[in-house]
Amino acid sequence: MSMLRRRKPSDSAEKQAPPPPPAAPQSPARAEVAEPSKEKERARAKATKGQRWSCVDSCCWLIGCICSVWWLLLFLYNAMPASFPQYVTEAITGPLPDPPGVKLQKEGLKAKHPVVFVPGIVTGGLELWEGHQCADGLFRKRLWGGTFGEVYKRPLCWVEHMSLDNETGLDPPGIRVRPVTGLVAADYFAPGYFVWAVLIANLARIGYEEKTMYMAAYDWRLSFQNTEVRDQTLSRIKSNIELMVSTNGGNKVVVIPHSMGVLYFLHFMKWVEAPAPTGGGGGPNWCSKHIKAVMNIGGPFLGVPKAVAGLFSAEAKDVAVARAIAPGVLDSDFLGLQTLRHVMRMTRTWDSTMSMIPKGGDTIWGGLDWSPEEGYVCSSKKQKNNDSRVSKDVDTDKADFHSQKVNYGRIISFGKDVAEAPASTIERIDFRDAVKGNNLAHSNASCRDVWTEHHELGWGGIKAVADYKVYTTDSILDLLHFVAPKMMQRGSAHFSYGIADNLDDPKYNHYKYWSNPLETKLPNAPDMEIFSMYGVGILTERSYVYKLSPSTECSIPFQIDTSAEGGHDGSCLQGGVYLVNGDETVPVLSSGFMCAKAWRGRTRFNPSGIKTYIREYDHAPPANLLEGRGTQSGAHVDIMGNFALIEDIIRVAAGATGEDLGGDQVYSDIFKWSERINLKL
Repeated sequence: MSMLRRRKPSDSAEKQAPPPPPAAPQSPARAEVAEPSKEKERARAKATKGQRWSCVDSCCWLIGCICSVWWLLLFLYNAMPASFPQYVTEAITGPLPDPPGVKLQKEGLKAKHPVVFVPGIVTGGLELWEGHQCADGLFRKRLWGGTFGEVYKRPLCWVEHMSLDNETGLDPPGIRVRPVTGLVAADYFAPGYFVWAVLIANLARIGYEEKTMYMAAYDWRLSFQNTEVRDQTLSRIKSNIELMVSTNGGNKVVVIPHSMGVLYFLHFMKWVEAPAPTGGGGGPNWCSKHIKAVMNIGGPFLGVPKAVAGLFSAEAKDVAVARAIAPGVLDSDFLGLQTLRHVMRMTRTWDSTMSMIPKGGDTIWGGLDWSPEEGYVCSSKKQKNNDSRVSKDVDTDKADFHSQKVNYGRIISFGKDVAEAPASTIERIDFRDAVKGNNLAHSNASCRDVWTEHHELGWGGIKAVADYKVYTTDSILDLLHFVAPKMMQRGSAHFSYGIADNLDDPKYNHYKYWSNPLETKLPNAPDMEIFSMYGVGILTERSYVYKLSPSTECSIPFQIDTSAEGGHDGSCLQGGVYLVNGDETVPVLSSGFMCAKAWRGRTRFNPSGIKTYIREYDHAPPANLLEGRGTQSGAHVDIMGNFALIEDIIRVAAGATGEDLGGDQVYSDIFKWSERINLKL
């Protein structure tokens, strides 16, 4: 029986059981002994209770609070009347001006010419059609654009699917990522962040709808010709334009490219008239018959220096600042982050990025001791002139203390002293024939997973790059061929960066030249108009001061030297970057030169004399937070919501010409800078 378990008394038994006898009173001595033991138990319980609340609990509690507040605000926002935000804004700032579409509708303007939008790099959505096992459940979900949820859930899988094949520049085996189609492809980049949405809404005010608007969406990662090879995108654009013209009473289209879309449509205008199979077979008068005007927004006609920094070290000014604030984090191997190396590995497979390498060499961008923008003063003071030809950026009489020569032609300098030194004092060792060394990264698995082509340089090659010290636009191409030969081999088959001596040479019939305005002719379309529309008044990246990064085994060996500063307010050197007038991404020189000089009148680049106009929009930041991104912004993407720009576009779409708009609208020194460029016309 002793081995049997004693039965638990029933509840009734427990109720009937007599209460336990009272405890005998303790002696004072025993009570004194028991009291400290109770205190110990309380302390132990308190310590145990404190140990249960961990850092994870704190983080979860904080995230929960943030999410709860966010959902509450979101609920209140969706529950309030649609007119309430506008009511609050008007109560604070006064009555708002009518949007351009409403204003022009009151003037009696109506839809006339069909409109074609050509998005730029990054802004068009991409969705998954086929993927590897890690991407299960993502069929036709956006990998680019939208919420970017997959970036946070499975970042390495996302990088794998957003990358292209390093050899072909097309889809990797087993992966198909395709552009989103329709107006939703690029109306918003992410929820609440508009790209084309504001312009589309204003065009709708005067009668435009989906049958008179077409978003020429394409896979912006591919080289321009490969969008036709893989997706027949150029053929689709041609067919849609022809359909829109034929179904709208023969009214020609108004084409509105933005950013890299400007270069893409340049390529299209050559492709559509070139004979098949390389071209679209439309014949020499296709553009003349189908296009009324091309209204280029923020066009990097001659490339952007920012592209050089991106391809060279996966940086731009903002990334360089982040690296300086948290040194080593973006390059860290901790938790397998290696962010910059993953970004570099991915973006170097995007052949389209090479379309934006600066074109025209030292002739356009300047050499060791000169540049077209020489004398520009980086000051916040701006004149509000609106001269039809030339206006000054600042009052130079009041800015003498800021004057300092900036060698903008030196796109990359290793060291601030090198960037400022006279060319005759700089001792350079040519890197082109340098012997590349070896590096342990070959045998390090973690390096191989994210490394690009820098590991093939070895320390010998890295030192050779730094010993050359100064790179102008002419030598930038050699530099990129040295540090990334596989990437540039692919890119050189699709893009070119020179200036044509003889545009009638048959070699320029190859598609690699079609997106370079300095190596191709505009179409024979004398009635067509070309506009260059861009923001000014924002300091924009123009050249860089570099240094060697810490000699770690896997890190990117070059980085912008954020400690390089100009030393006084108003200096053009800020955080290792020399700045100049532009729209924050594209310098004025790249956006404006072709329409200001190379295409102005009848030139060898514009043999039919297509009329060209420059429309600059002086940047004015929003006066308060209620204005959002502002209605007078000149920033590269925010300008898509600029009321003055939208009004110009709507007027042309409704039938106006460049002369009706008032001709050129110029705030910068683009005409003066263009005259300094010695280019045979």
